[in-house]
Amino acid sequence: MTASPRALRALVLLACFYLVILVVLGALVGTDVAAWIWAPPPVAIKVTLVSALLGFPVVRGVFALGASTWDEREALPVTETEQPELWGTVRSLAERSGTRPPDEILLTGEVNAAVSEDARLLGLLPGRRRLYLGVPLLSGLSEPQLHSVIAHELGHYGNADTRFSGITRRGRDCVLRTVAAFQEQERKRIGKERSRQEKANAKRRRMGKKAKGVDTGRTGLRYRLMAKPFQAYARFYLRVTSGVGRQQELAADRMAIRVAGRDATASALREIAALDAAHDFYQSRYALLGIEAGLLPPRGEVFGGLRHLLADPRCRSTLAELRGELPAEEESPYDSHPPVAERVRLIEAQPDDGRGTGPQRPALALLRDAERVLMQLEDVLLTPEALAMERAEWPELAHRAMHARATAAAGSLRTALAAAGIAAGSASGALAALLDSADAGRLWLVAGHLPKSSEAAQATGRAAREFLRPALEAGTYGLAELALVERAGAYWELSWSEQVRLRLPGTAYTGDTQEAPEVEEALTAAVRAATADTPDTTPLRTLLAH
Repeated sequence: MTASPRALRALVLLACFYLVILVVLGALVGTDVAAWIWAPPPVAIKVTLVSALLGFPVVRGVFALGASTWDEREALPVTETEQPELWGTVRSLAERSGTRPPDEILLTGEVNAAVSEDARLLGLLPGRRRLYLGVPLLSGLSEPQLHSVIAHELGHYGNADTRFSGITRRGRDCVLRTVAAFQEQERKRIGKERSRQEKANAKRRRMGKKAKGVDTGRTGLRYRLMAKPFQAYARFYLRVTSGVGRQQELAADRMAIRVAGRDATASALREIAALDAAHDFYQSRYALLGIEAGLLPPRGEVFGGLRHLLADPRCRSTLAELRGELPAEEESPYDSHPPVAERVRLIEAQPDDGRGTGPQRPALALLRDAERVLMQLEDVLLTPEALAMERAEWPELAHRAMHARATAAAGSLRTALAAAGIAAGSASGALAALLDSADAGRLWLVAGHLPKSSEAAQATGRAAREFLRPALEAGTYGLAELALVERAGAYWELSWSEQVRLRLPGTAYTGDTQEAPEVEEALTAAVRAATADTPDTTPLRTLLAH
C-alpha cells in the first residue's frame, strides 16, 4: 500500500471516531431537549445531569487525541561522538536500505527494537526519527543478527510505516481511553453501591437481623450501555490497523533479508524468541533477587548481567532447544505482528543468498566502553529508590538475599512462639524450642498463634491443622535454614545453571557434577516429619547436629 492510500485510510478511521462521538453526543443532547420540552422541570434537570455525567468520558476522549505516550519511554540516548561504530553501522544499513537514517539512537532495557518518527501534517511530511535498541539484544545477538534487526526497523522508515502510525496510534488510544473512562466510572459506581450495601448489612447485624446478599448487577448499567458503541468501534479499529500492521512487518522482514541476508534474519528471530525467555528468567531470578533485602547487583549488572546467564553451558543448551522449537502461537485478530514461527517459515523458504551465519563477534562489541554504557542505562531506567540501594557482588548478593527471605519466612513462627510464652533468642534457640514443644505435644498450640484467615479462624480439629500446616512448615523451614547458617556455617550459593541453593561448607557445587549432597532435599523431608500430625523431630535434630 503506497503512502497516499494509507494516509487516506488513517484519516478515514480518525473521522469515523469523531462520527461515533457526534452520534453519541447528539443522542444525549436530543434526550435533554426532549426532556425540557415534554417532561416536568425536575425530571428535565435530572435527565440533563445524567447526560452530563455520561457525556464527560466522551468529551475527554476527544481531548485525548493529541496525547501519545510512544516517545515518553525512558531510554538512554547515545551520540555519534560517544558511539561512532554503532552510529556508523546504522548509517551504513540505512544507506543499503535506501532510507534516511534516524536522528537519534536510544538504548532501552527491553528485548526489542523499535522506530518512531515525529511526522508533520498528519504524516504527509517526514519528521525527526528515533531508533530504539534493547541492550539485551546487543548482549545476545551476533553482529549480523543485529544488522538484520536494525534493517527490519529501517524498513518501516522506507515503507513510510512510521509516518502514518502516529495518526493510527493516537486514534486507537482515544477509542481505548474513552472505553476505559466509562469502565472507570462504572467501577466507581459499583464500589460505592457495594460499600453502601455492606454498611446496611452491618447495621442489620447489629440490630440482630439477617444480612442481605450484596447485589451490584444493575449498578453502572448506563455506563456499560454508553461504552458499547465505542467498544464496537475499538474492535473494528484494532482489526483494521492490526491487519495492515502484519503486512508491514512482513514487508520489513523482506527488507532485512535483502540487507542482512536470509540466514541472519531467520536466526535473529529465533534468537530473540529464546533471548526473551532468558531475559525474563534473568530479571526475576537474578537481577531482582536482592530487592527484598535492599540489594542490587554490581553497577552495570542489572542489565549487563544477562551475559553471565547466556554464557552458562546449561543455559546455552536450553536456548538451543528454544531456538529449534518456536512456539506455535495462535494468531489474534488484534495482533499487529504475525506469529514468529510463521515469519521464520516465510524467511527460510526464500532462496539461499550465500550469506551464511558463521562465527561473528557479539553485537555488544559495537559499543565503546560497554560497561560504562550499562551503568549509564541503570541511571536512566532505575528509580531513585533502586539507585540508592546497596550494591553487592553476585555471591554475596545471593547469600544475603536468601538469608533475608528465610528471616521473613520464620518471622511469623517466632512471633507465635513468643505468644505461646516460649522465649527464644537466636534462630537456633527458636528452632530448639519449637522442636522441644513438638516432642512435648505442644506443637499445634504454638501453631495456633500463627496468622489465620477468617475461614481458618472458624475451623476446628483436623481442618484447622490443614489451614495452619503450610505456614508452620514454611516458618520451620526458614528457622532451620537460619540455624544451619548459625551453627554449621551454611551459605546460599549462586549458580547460573540452577536456582540458588543452600550449601554446607566443603560441598560447593560447580554445576557440572551431582556429587555434592543436597541439603535442601534432606531439610524438606526433616521439616515435614517435624510438623506432621505425629511429630518426629529426630531427622531435623540429626541434620542440625551433622
